[in-house]
Amino acid sequence: MIDHAHLRLFQFCDSQFPTGAFSHSFGLETYIQRDIVHDEQSFQQWLILFLNEQLTYADGLTMRLVYNALEQDDAQAILRLDRILFVQNLPKETRQGSKQMGNRMVKLASELYDSDWLDWYHAQMLDKKAILHPAICFTMLGHHLEVDIETIIDYYLYQNVSSLTQNAVRAIPLGQTAGQRIVHQMIPS
Repeated sequence: MIDHAHLRLFQFCDSQFPTGAFSHSFGLETYIQRDIVHDEQSFQQWLILFLNEQLTYADGLTMRLVYNALEQDDAQAILRLDRILFVQNLPKETRQGSKQMGNRMVKLASELYDSDWLDWYHAQMLDKKAILHPAICFTMLGHHLEVDIETIIDYYLYQNVSSLTQNAVRAIPLGQTAGQRIVHQMIPS
């Protein structure tokens, strides 16, 4: 049987979904310019580090904490986590990219779904109390759709791996087949 809630969340993982993920490299461009990342192997090494060091322990952990805060109706915890995620991204480019993606994601999710938490998060940004990080928005959407936290995190990590790989395919450049090979190898057996 098809799980429609999972499909609705997975829609946000589509590289064609207009969050702006396709235009943000999160530091990859610098590594390409310095010729540290220049082929399939060096990109995959960079991607593994980014996934294991940044996404898993910053975004992934925060997503779990946000999910718990949503379950406990703890808005202050969510605002605190929003600020922490924003300031821990030291490069201005990364902070701005996350902010733009979060803003677009919240607007799109709010347009598609009637979620009190997504509406609240957007209102907090308008009141300058929140930045709108995509990991938090994605978690709120998954929670609204009643998707379990493990799946929410898996989909979010997949979406990041996929969009960064598409950026690498264009920027290095890599072939589409090499890009798909990398995405395939990033998925645990």
